[in-house]
Amino acid sequence: MRVLVLGAGVIGVTTAYYLARQGYQVVVVDRQEDVAEETSFANAGQISPGIAAPWAAPGVPFKAIKWLMQRHAPFSLKLTKDPFQYQWLLRMLRNCTSARYAVNKERMVRMAEYSRDCLDALRAETGIEYEGRQKGTTQLFRTQKQLDHAAQDIAILEQSGVPYELLKPSEIGRVEPALSAVSDTLTGALHVPNDQTGDCNLFTRNLAALARELGVEFRLGCTVQSISSSGDQVTGVMIDGVLETADQYVLALASYSRAMLLPLGIKIPVYPLKGYSLTLPIRNVAMAPQSTVIDETYKVAITRFDQRIRVGGMAQVAGFDLELDPKRRETLEYVTRLLYPQGGDVAQGEIWTGLRPATPDGTPIVGHTAYRNLFLNTGHGTLGWTMSCGSASYLADVMRQRIPQISREGLDMFRYC
Repeated sequence: MRVLVLGAGVIGVTTAYYLARQGYQVVVVDRQEDVAEETSFANAGQISPGIAAPWAAPGVPFKAIKWLMQRHAPFSLKLTKDPFQYQWLLRMLRNCTSARYAVNKERMVRMAEYSRDCLDALRAETGIEYEGRQKGTTQLFRTQKQLDHAAQDIAILEQSGVPYELLKPSEIGRVEPALSAVSDTLTGALHVPNDQTGDCNLFTRNLAALARELGVEFRLGCTVQSISSSGDQVTGVMIDGVLETADQYVLALASYSRAMLLPLGIKIPVYPLKGYSLTLPIRNVAMAPQSTVIDETYKVAITRFDQRIRVGGMAQVAGFDLELDPKRRETLEYVTRLLYPQGGDVAQGEIWTGLRPATPDGTPIVGHTAYRNLFLNTGHGTLGWTMSCGSASYLADVMRQRIPQISREGLDMFRYC
């Protein structure tokens, strides 16, 4: 069985690897000259199933209005002439209810927890290296209101069987020693011990090498132009002017997935949510983070690599704009100095921006389409690496018509129908 996987980010590469393990002949196509060169290049470095949650949450519409007035805001909006931008924002607003938030978070945690288990098994089987750490995630609260709102997330963690610990300010230093110096500015923290960290780009490149050993072919520097169909089947993909055929096809083109599917009559609500990261060398190991710390006020994650710190966050609704905004760098530097003033050399930080493929409900789109040999693996938003191994393993089971290890409820595109 021959499969064309369109996209060589962390989602496309994990999909190729898991399909190859099940005996598929896999070809991966991407316009970049190497894997993980776009959204997966310099993300926040967190594998955080325990705090997986949609941006669409109760109170967010009112917060967003305030954020638009703030200097160091986690969210910003740049209106365009694209009608889909307004449609996507409206759909997101409709998901900002307590009931929808609970449903969406459960779906995200379900996939993310499964994905972490798949990654653990992959690491044990292959010994893959990616500067990984297994020391959990710590979500920091600066106000009592934030701490109170965490109760709904904790209820879903309990429902999903996810271990957690609610920390008082004086206890935060136990899991993140360097934060003892600033604990008086915090009201508490939620620590999820089973979360992990690492370099997503390094992981994807090393997994691609393992995939090649399984026979996966990578056609890099090749442009996917269009998808051809007849009836309820895809008949081929036009790649650099040549029609390539396969038995099955997987679309993993991140933010560009929607445009590729529109000519087929498939309208998935995947929008590019622009994010930023700053990578800086560690200056003082004792004053650097141990794992991932998330500042709930600024929605910024600070993650420890071996000799580097990755600071990532923010969500900008601005279409496909990849311009580097110096104000976003200021915010990343500001939060880093608030929490780890002696940990890293901010002046040496390298700025990056990328487009996360976001759905209005936060849950990725993984599974069948109206075409019986076309499958989707896209829309993971800020949690692409967190959900990558699970999404790939799940999709491989779906494509082989096996019963997946987790429930299919709400994971494919038909939840929008």
